[in-house]
Amino acid sequence: MDFYYLPGSAPCRSVLLTAKSLGIELNKKLLNLQTGEHLTPEFLKINPQHTIPTLVDDGFSLWESRAILVYLVEKYGKDDSLYPKCPKKQAVVNQRLYFDMGTLYKSFSDYYYPQVFAKAPADPEMYKKIEIAFEFLNTFLDGSKYVAGDQVTVADHAILASISTFDVAGFDISKYANVARWYESAKKLPGWEENWAGALEFKKFFN
Repeated sequence: MDFYYLPGSAPCRSVLLTAKSLGIELNKKLLNLQTGEHLTPEFLKINPQHTIPTLVDDGFSLWESRAILVYLVEKYGKDDSLYPKCPKKQAVVNQRLYFDMGTLYKSFSDYYYPQVFAKAPADPEMYKKIEIAFEFLNTFLDGSKYVAGDQVTVADHAILASISTFDVAGFDISKYANVARWYESAKKLPGWEENWAGALEFKKFFN
């Protein structure tokens, strides 16, 4: 499988975490967005939305990281532990994935991206949205070992990639006891080292 990505990207790193847990070897292809490699006719044929991560599996192209996570488990998982078939358990995993996409990681991009990429001043209103997102996650983890229940799922991979990016950005995770507890435990998941190395790549934007 060809995997178009950048190591610093949290969505890309979530796919790497899932692939590692499944024992899948990806043919990693770095895509330089600054030089417009994502806008070439060749890449637009693969992904007309020209985003990363993008996966190509035997001619089948897929983008949007959380869709890729589910696809990998459903096609290559030896069991359904990372993405349960039980409708209720699966619904909770889906909710956490959408929470990451629409609330948690969105709060990161809304607050930090303008500062990093447009040299804009910090917006305190956007910072409040980060705090609200962390409060929600802290509540989700109250009495729960993992973000979607009592076992590791792809939701942990997505949210681990996001939280480690908040970490390198200097956000104080320790204020949220349940998140901090889960984060320390999640650092033991397969693929953590590569995820952290990628997060440190992103940290360079804050230096």
